[in-house]
Amino acid sequence: MDLRIGTWVVVADGRKGLILRKVGDATASSLKLVEQVDADPVPRTAEMGTDRPGRVSDRASGRHATVEQTDWHDRAEKEHAREVAAAVERHRQADEIGRLVVVAPPRTLAVLRDSFSRALKEAIVDEVAKDLTKHPIHEIERLLTA
Repeated sequence: MDLRIGTWVVVADGRKGLILRKVGDATASSLKLVEQVDADPVPRTAEMGTDRPGRVSDRASGRHATVEQTDWHDRAEKEHAREVAAAVERHRQADEIGRLVVVAPPRTLAVLRDSFSRALKEAIVDEVAKDLTKHPIHEIERLLTA
């Protein structure tokens, strides 16, 4: 992967988002943290809702069906991905981003893609479908350039 100086890198998952920028000169360069977007803690599922799934009945046919229970953790992860996309968008609107690399697990990557503006999508030079948020920044750089 070509991580030129000035390239921005977004590393995100459902709980953590790192906005990084490649800085330095011809002799030494590295990724530096610009902004970190952490998700609010999400309570256990048992604490969020203990009701049984809802039921729907069709009077005409007399059939009953169970309504799927809401996955609150999945909703929280998608909302966090949208928050990361909004943070990246603020940097783009400040005309700071020319090249962008996006690194996220496939599901988070899909939410980020849907949340990015057209101008931000045009700045994307590469996407990596991996979860690298648990790695230190110097390791993220090594993994991306290896």
